[in-house]
Amino acid sequence: MKLSFATLAAAGVVAMAAASVQAQELKIGYVNSDRVLRDAAPAKAAQVRLEAEFGKRDKELNEMALRLKAAADKLEKEAPALAESERNRRQRELIDQDREIQRKRREFQEDLNQRKNEELAHVVERANKVIKQIFENEKYDLILQEAVFAGPRADITDKVIKALNAQGGK
Repeated sequence: MKLSFATLAAAGVVAMAAASVQAQELKIGYVNSDRVLRDAAPAKAAQVRLEAEFGKRDKELNEMALRLKAAADKLEKEAPALAESERNRRQRELIDQDREIQRKRREFQEDLNQRKNEELAHVVERANKVIKQIFENEKYDLILQEAVFAGPRADITDKVIKALNAQGGK
């Protein structure tokens, strides 16, 4: 069976096209989101803001817990010498104080978590904009934020952190 010149030429073109596609590598990047949210200046600034906003309240709750423990220790030492009615009254007061501290601690934790999520969302939004800029400027085909394994060649986390730091820690 004879192959015509046209058939051979078509086969050659297809083979060259396949080789050309294989020669073009995909440009893939990977960003370690945890590192960005830990090391970038905006993330650090957010942490400082949260500590400033919630530090005093946390300290007050810890001091209340220490006072309650001291009062419980005092009651334990004095309990044998107290009348039963006085001992019961003081125990109820300690239980009420403990409930109040637990309630305030829950409220504190809820408020802190809400603010953390707000700050985190702001940092993530900025990081995503930076990642998109890198994607477009450097002509990436794909950038991943979650990966089981990623080699150092694909890791662009340092570029993202550097770009975020250049924007400032607002």
